[in-house]
Amino acid sequence: MERLAIFDVDYTLTKSETLFEFYIFMLKKDPSLIFYMPKSFGSAILFFFGLLDAASAKRSFLDFIKKFHEKEIDQYVKQFYEKRLSKIFYIDAINTLKKLKGEGYKIYLISASAEFYLKELYNIKEVDKVIGTRFKFENGHYTGEIIGENNKGEEKVKRLLEEIKKENIEVDFKESYMYSDSLSDLPLFKLVGHPYLINSKKKKSNIEILHWK
Repeated sequence: MERLAIFDVDYTLTKSETLFEFYIFMLKKDPSLIFYMPKSFGSAILFFFGLLDAASAKRSFLDFIKKFHEKEIDQYVKQFYEKRLSKIFYIDAINTLKKLKGEGYKIYLISASAEFYLKELYNIKEVDKVIGTRFKFENGHYTGEIIGENNKGEEKVKRLLEEIKKENIEVDFKESYMYSDSLSDLPLFKLVGHPYLINSKKKKSNIEILHWK
C-alpha cells in the first residue's frame, strides 16, 4: 500500500497567497492590468467580510487573465515559478517534503488555488501530484468559470480519491501525513493518521502545530 504526504500550498508550502503573488507578477509584466485591480481586490475584500463566497471571489479576482491567450499564460506561469513562486517556499516545508519522499511517501499538493499556475510545482522533483481548482478555457481564453467545484474542504477529499482511483493505487491513510495552515482542511486532516497544522494560532484544535520558516 502507498503512503501519502499531503501538503496544502498557500501559507503551508508558501509564505504568502499565491494568487495575489501571481497578480502582482503579471502587473509588472503588463502595467495595464492595474485597471483590473478594483475588481480583483474588491472581490477579495467582499470575501473577507463574508459578502462573497470563495468560488465567486476567485473567479472575479482572476478576471484579468481574460486578456491573455492560454499559450501566453503558459509562458507567464513558467516565468512566475522561476522568478517568484520558487522564492517564497518555507524551507522547513521543502525539507519535510524531501524527507518524506526519501522515506517512500508519495507527495501530493492539494490546494484551492488555480491549477493552471500550480502545475509549475511539478518543478519540485519530489512532487507526484498537484491538484488545484480547475478553470475553464475555451478557444484558448479563460471563460470565468470553474470546472467542477472550488477545491476546498470536502472537495479536496473528493478530488484526492478520484486521483487515487484513476491511478489504481491503494493508500494506507493511517500512515499518511497531512500539512495545512487552516482548519478548513479538517476533512483531509480526519482522513490521515498524522495531521499537522502549520504556523496556526488555533489553540482549540487538538491537531499538533508545527512552526515553519
